[in-house]
Amino acid sequence: MPLFGKKSAKDPATEFEYTKIAAEEEATTEADVQAVMEKYDRESNVRIWDGIPKVVVRYMLVAFAVYSILLNFGLDWETRIERASFVGILVFLTFIVFPSRKGAHKKLNYIPWYDVILAVLGGGSYFYFVFNLDKIIANTIRLTPVDLVIGIIGVVVTLEACRRAVGIPIVIVSSAFIIYMIAFTGKSLSLNIYNLFYTTEGVIGTPIRACSTFIVLFVIFGAFLERTGISQFFIELANSIAGSSSGGPAKVAVISSALCGMVSGSSVGNTVTTGSVTIPMMKKNGYRPEFAGAVEAASSTGGQIMPPIMGAAAFLMVEYTGFSYGFIAARAILPAALYFAGIFIAVHLEAKRMGLKGISRENLPKFGKLIAHKGYLLLPLVLLVIMMMKTTMSLAAIVATVAAIVVSMFNKDTRINIHKFFDALENGARSTLTVGIACAVAGTIACVITTTGIGAKLISAIVNLSGGYMFIAMLLTMLACIVLGMGVPTTANYVIMATTCAPILIKMGMAPLAAHMFVFYFGIVADITPPVALAAYAGSAIAKSKPMKTAITATTLAIAAFIVPYCFGMNPALLFVDCTVPQAIQATLSAFVGVFGVAAGLRGYIFSNLRIWQRLVIIVGGLTLVYPGTLTDLIGVVLVVLICLLSRAARQKDVPAQA
Repeated sequence: MPLFGKKSAKDPATEFEYTKIAAEEEATTEADVQAVMEKYDRESNVRIWDGIPKVVVRYMLVAFAVYSILLNFGLDWETRIERASFVGILVFLTFIVFPSRKGAHKKLNYIPWYDVILAVLGGGSYFYFVFNLDKIIANTIRLTPVDLVIGIIGVVVTLEACRRAVGIPIVIVSSAFIIYMIAFTGKSLSLNIYNLFYTTEGVIGTPIRACSTFIVLFVIFGAFLERTGISQFFIELANSIAGSSSGGPAKVAVISSALCGMVSGSSVGNTVTTGSVTIPMMKKNGYRPEFAGAVEAASSTGGQIMPPIMGAAAFLMVEYTGFSYGFIAARAILPAALYFAGIFIAVHLEAKRMGLKGISRENLPKFGKLIAHKGYLLLPLVLLVIMMMKTTMSLAAIVATVAAIVVSMFNKDTRINIHKFFDALENGARSTLTVGIACAVAGTIACVITTTGIGAKLISAIVNLSGGYMFIAMLLTMLACIVLGMGVPTTANYVIMATTCAPILIKMGMAPLAAHMFVFYFGIVADITPPVALAAYAGSAIAKSKPMKTAITATTLAIAAFIVPYCFGMNPALLFVDCTVPQAIQATLSAFVGVFGVAAGLRGYIFSNLRIWQRLVIIVGGLTLVYPGTLTDLIGVVLVVLICLLSRAARQKDVPAQA
């Protein structure tokens, strides 16, 4: 389902009409958006139901959403019962909602007999566990033949459910780990299945604990927040701030995608839905199609690292690092700001180089008027952050959801009535299927690592291969993160990185939070890094540009995401860890100037076109500035300022000649 609603023609906050900005021949229709979503976003490939079947499926999903809430605020069951029942429903509904392959969902009210069997077998295996928990606990690792078969069925069917809802990459990774566990550890099949299926180390491990206790509540919160019209508000807010500046539409894309992507949890979904508005605007403004698609993809991907939500990964990071949510969110601010500063600077310099103008102010919403009429839409997010600092994340999510319902009442077009209330629960439950199944499969990977000792072997291999040098270890870890993160949703992506890659860096001496942030960043940028750059390819489909060229452009725009993690990995001052206030200020200022230097060098323009040697010099200066340190800062400032002065002098020299 598209994340963003349509703009109301009767919106009193602004007369800004997007149809005046996007040329008719460039406009992206709802059918185009849905087609792109179905191609690049697994969650959009769902079966089509109508009539009574539609009602039945709708209220099964609603019931699952309600059950998830009750698990946190009503039911007080044994942990394994809660988690196993949660996954059992997830697996059952996944086979009801998702077909076996792309394109098979278009047949109305159709589900093949084998999917019904898989749904019953998969869901039933977990409920067998629930109803026989006491017996299984008493037998410990001595599984009966029936227990063994049920466990095997549960694991295999869960992998198939993940293939449908999430995609093949994570299934391949998990299957490889499971095969290693069974074939090369010398442990019995019974013991391996016991660890994978019947303990809180496997499919019902830490990722599912996080998903069932608070991630599901935040997904439901997002579904209700969507109904308030906040995404449209973000786009209008971005237009009021940057729409009239040089190359305004691209800057609007950066700001709005950062805000929308922060809560959406999907790089591809945000690229398509926000991009259907911003990409035609950028092309109309004069940006090349590849650049327009790349800006949207890079910005939407960056939304996953944007505090305070960070695509729900911040909540998992609490589980894996032991740090408080507030501690993590506060220290994620500067790296995220540097990421978006790099993109913003790049689009500004590109606009100046091409001589692009902004949108006429009379066609834009007024900031003050917009805040006065719609500023209340920010209250649920503000309340969410405040509550998470003071109470549990689960309670914060529920309170923020109630706040979203309340603020929706202020506008009759967004008012959440009974029908929209059930719509939000249904959409929240459907979105949870993808996240939950991914977390369950990620749990199998974590299980293999913790029970077989392969984690220690991976650490030793990387340490030996790097020769003990941190930079080389970081480079190898980066490559592993990008490969393992290809085509994997944010939450599952981070789980895989946290269990496989972060311990390697921590073993090498990196600060724990820096290690987890490092692997998180490089897992996320897989969405725009060729060859499997799903967000970039989705952006290219909207922009009607060349996919690979769009992906390469997106990678260069997001260059800060490839540089900053190395810097806070080697010196955590950029995360405000182990540093004084003056050191933090110095690191912040120098990093922003450094990002400017790198962005300017890659774009080849400041006040005038840069020569090759000038581009190389300013990139070097930018890199030395991003890395914290007084000496490197002084060298970087000299190099960046020198090239800026030369570029300005070249422009002043050309002006009389042009006159």
